[in-house]
Amino acid sequence: MKKELQNLIFSIVKEKYNNLEIDKGEIDINYPPEEFGDYSCNIGMKLAGRLKRNPFEIAEEIVTEIQKNKSVSDFERIEVMRPGFLNFKLSKEYLQEIVAKILAEKGNFGNSDLGHGEKIQVEFVSANPTGPIHLGNGRGGPMGDTLANVFQKAGFEAKKEYYVNNFGNQIKVLGHSVLKDEEAQYRGDYIDSLHKEIPEELEGNAFEIGQWAAEKIIEEIIQPTMENLGIVFDNYFKEKALHESGEVEKVLEDFQKKDLVYENEGALWFRATNFGDEKDRVVRKSTGELTYFGGDIAYHKNKFDRGFDRVINIWGADHHGDVARVMGAVEALGHKGQLEIILSQFVRVIKDGKEFKMSKRAGTYISVGDLLEEVGKDSFRFFFLMHSADTHMDFDIELAKEKSDKNPVFYVQYAHARMRSIFRKNEEEEKICDIEKADFSLLKNENELELIKHLNKFPELVEEIAISYEVHKLPYFAMKLADRFHSFYHNCKVLDSENKNLSAARLGLVEAARSTLVEVLELMKIDAPEKM
Repeated sequence: MKKELQNLIFSIVKEKYNNLEIDKGEIDINYPPEEFGDYSCNIGMKLAGRLKRNPFEIAEEIVTEIQKNKSVSDFERIEVMRPGFLNFKLSKEYLQEIVAKILAEKGNFGNSDLGHGEKIQVEFVSANPTGPIHLGNGRGGPMGDTLANVFQKAGFEAKKEYYVNNFGNQIKVLGHSVLKDEEAQYRGDYIDSLHKEIPEELEGNAFEIGQWAAEKIIEEIIQPTMENLGIVFDNYFKEKALHESGEVEKVLEDFQKKDLVYENEGALWFRATNFGDEKDRVVRKSTGELTYFGGDIAYHKNKFDRGFDRVINIWGADHHGDVARVMGAVEALGHKGQLEIILSQFVRVIKDGKEFKMSKRAGTYISVGDLLEEVGKDSFRFFFLMHSADTHMDFDIELAKEKSDKNPVFYVQYAHARMRSIFRKNEEEEKICDIEKADFSLLKNENELELIKHLNKFPELVEEIAISYEVHKLPYFAMKLADRFHSFYHNCKVLDSENKNLSAARLGLVEAARSTLVEVLELMKIDAPEKM
């Protein structure tokens, strides 16, 4: 309904006010406090300055035009409120039809053509292959995975990628660590295991041992951990390939021809200040060694050469210093506006009421794998998704493990299990009612209508997240859906052998709620249990 309202008001404004210059995006359709209706629009205030008129009068004129439109039957009422808001309350008839629509679309409710097939790459986690994934990098896992799933549902072609930094000094350090020599820095059981497996032909060569170890860590630790978290990447792209193919040197040669790099004191510098960075950045040291940034430039060129229209990187907060230089390099490559970088903030783990300290190199930290083993995939993903990427978060292990309504993922999954139990009961009692014969015009109870209103917001939420990337809104949608369902369940008897017609309609509503909840959980890769 949001999009339809926006289109309707936009067309009215263009026609009534002599093709007034206005962007459709300026017409904000929002959810007001429930006592005011289901949707609101501040169009009166938006136009008041341009038209030099009273916003309340403008809003009244637009309502008059809306009331000439046949879709006015979708609303129980349309009101103008000062200083110039339009408030819309959906009609019972419109809401009753939503139930039938959800059932007819059979799991495709919420699908959208917003993306028109635009190709988007989402790169996330991308932790150095020097050990198990720590939570700082792991936090981006559920977010990136879910965001890519939402893009797919919204009509984009989305691919998930993990960038493997298997070239550079950290790989050499990993080699020394596996050798356990004086330059060792990484420690832990995995290092002990790798030390025992060093191939004879590599003995003594720290860089080659580091690359071998990195491959083992990806295959035996990182990839299985990601799969246990429900994440299957379309591609593990290895930095080493960029260097072996000559792509890094090639992009630097191209930059030299365009005067985007220069030499100073034997080093090669990218003119980052030309693109808004605070200082220019080294891409090749005076020793001839390429910096990480040199590889980053080639990697992003490679992304766009593969045909992606847009690229989204989800990085840990410790990479904030890299944002400006990489954005500048992408602009220099000719792809200004096609890269977006999301930084996920720090995670504090709470165990037994106290913060659990982490130290990667000492090998005494909680890894993604450790936390998964403690709380399971569903709680891990749900808890991480509940927090916006730009906020710090506490992960309470005890709460995540609790089997009660205090645990939000338990509360949501229990709603699904309860829905399934209603259907089992209907089968056991030889089908008190049949959804196929349901008359949804019988759904008039306030609890029924409130549940339908919430279901109706799901397609709008999919498009909203595809634009804003605010995947944390999905778990909250699921929690509110569970809340509305539980209220409906306690106040409306679903299976009533003495009123089979109403039972059929209510059972249809239960299935619509269940189907929508499953879609939400599938986007988040969280299980929908049959029983609990």
